[in-house]
Amino acid sequence: MKKLIAILSLALLPLSAMAGGGEVHLDEANIDLANHAAIQRGAKTFVNYCMGCHSAQYFRYSKLTEVGLTEQEIKDNLMLGGGKIRDQMTIAMSPADAAEWFGAPPPDLTLIARVKHDGADWLYSYLRSFYVDDSRPMGVNNTVFPNVGMPHVLADLQGVQKAVYKEVKHGDKTEHVVDHLELVEPGSMTPAEYDATVRDLVTFLVHVSEPMKLERQRLGIWVLLFLGVLFVLAYLLKKEYWKDIH
Repeated sequence: MKKLIAILSLALLPLSAMAGGGEVHLDEANIDLANHAAIQRGAKTFVNYCMGCHSAQYFRYSKLTEVGLTEQEIKDNLMLGGGKIRDQMTIAMSPADAAEWFGAPPPDLTLIARVKHDGADWLYSYLRSFYVDDSRPMGVNNTVFPNVGMPHVLADLQGVQKAVYKEVKHGDKTEHVVDHLELVEPGSMTPAEYDATVRDLVTFLVHVSEPMKLERQRLGIWVLLFLGVLFVLAYLLKKEYWKDIH
């Protein structure tokens, strides 16, 4: 139970800052958990860009064999620091060092996609919504997660975005809010390619959060069908028992 509480606490950190803010527009991620190639590509992006700070320590590398990778492919392409195939996806950075460098340890991402019912859409929108803000310690801000403390680790892929503001009046007061983001410095990917990469990453994170989701849904259909047949049999049995009374 303590482990579960710890996992949920870490996963809630990025989203808890949203609790006091207003609703933000989320783009639909439209992920497909049956697309094993997308999960594989997302795993590669996660290992290369996210695992410097974020772990997925409650998920084992060996589980990726269930989405079509061989153990050798996992060792060659995803286990950059070596280790055993059944190792958990942990990072070398200690919580103490992380707290000193960033102010707080970056959260484990094993369950990040399950914190909210729209977790996939939140992650997809968040990773595409960084913009330049010189007032922030990392030099960037985010429209989905305002005043985020995380750097834009995918900036080389996406490029640099700036915020375009609009005026919103609240009674006698006028407030400048972000209207939309504009790409001012292209990255190594086109916007469409970057969106596809983020979608793959989100697909991987959703898979990690519940590897058995598709199997659970498949079994759920059979359970409902079984209950339907059982209901018919129970109803016919009830009629047989009570026919003399009615």
